[in-house]
Amino acid sequence: MFSDKIGEPDSHGSRLPSLLALRCFEAAARLENFSRAADELHLTHGAVSRAVRLIEDDLGIALFERRSRRVYLTGAGRTLAQAVNSGFHLMRQAVGELRHSARQEKRWVLSCEPTLLMRWLIPRWPDFQARHPDIEVHLVAGGGPFSFASGIDLAIRRDDFPWPASYHMEPLFAESVGPVCSPGKVAAWSAAKGRRKMLRPDAPLLHTRTRPGAWPDWAATTGQTLASGAGQSFEHFYFSLQAAIAGLGVAVGPWHLVRDDIDSGLLAAPLGFVEDGSRYCLFSPNPLSDNSPQASLLEWLRQMA
Repeated sequence: MFSDKIGEPDSHGSRLPSLLALRCFEAAARLENFSRAADELHLTHGAVSRAVRLIEDDLGIALFERRSRRVYLTGAGRTLAQAVNSGFHLMRQAVGELRHSARQEKRWVLSCEPTLLMRWLIPRWPDFQARHPDIEVHLVAGGGPFSFASGIDLAIRRDDFPWPASYHMEPLFAESVGPVCSPGKVAAWSAAKGRRKMLRPDAPLLHTRTRPGAWPDWAATTGQTLASGAGQSFEHFYFSLQAAIAGLGVAVGPWHLVRDDIDSGLLAAPLGFVEDGSRYCLFSPNPLSDNSPQASLLEWLRQMA
């Protein structure tokens, strides 16, 4: 039901019709049909007609000309309809902007090194979404130095580069690396020397431009001599791992990046893994608040490690 007092006084003492009455008028004016307006608003024909009549009585002027069960806007009706349409448009625009802003505040961007993102994080991401359906995170690929001013809220990186002292860092897991190759190539490219396994001198090594020191660092850590066999170099780390799966050679494989392939039998690690002294870390512009969505992500990342 509509009250006869369809408006409320504003600060100047003038009255505006109620929002519901204006919605009825807007629909009736746009459709020039009270029944269709009622259907659109899920009201009765009588409710729409009464709402329009109350506005007309309040203004003291006819907004519609009623002829043979049809209605037509009068000049005054067209003037009011234009103003109401503009007002509703502004309200819809404001509400849409506020909703978008609210969604953006709830959604944050996590940047992750590309190969770790592809081979470790994304395959496990459905588990995080299932555990935290209300947390919206946009995953993007990025490596090396970064800036939170570029729209990133959190970043997963190896700690192999300098970062601003103002950044907060939470360690996730140590980097462990080892030679990996196709299981069918293990006998051809590795051999036992006493109790120790070694790479054969003719084992083809796979290199990557994004980690040019991977093999020398592994050799220095393990005390092994690098094989002198012919090898290939790839633009990205991911390609060298794919080449290893294809049987093209032996790549340096970080445990977290190859564990799924080892479990599935696509790769073998005949010499095992050793820590190389680096760590993957979660970076944030400020310390993470307890019980925050970001703290929940940190806990999950450590569980997955």
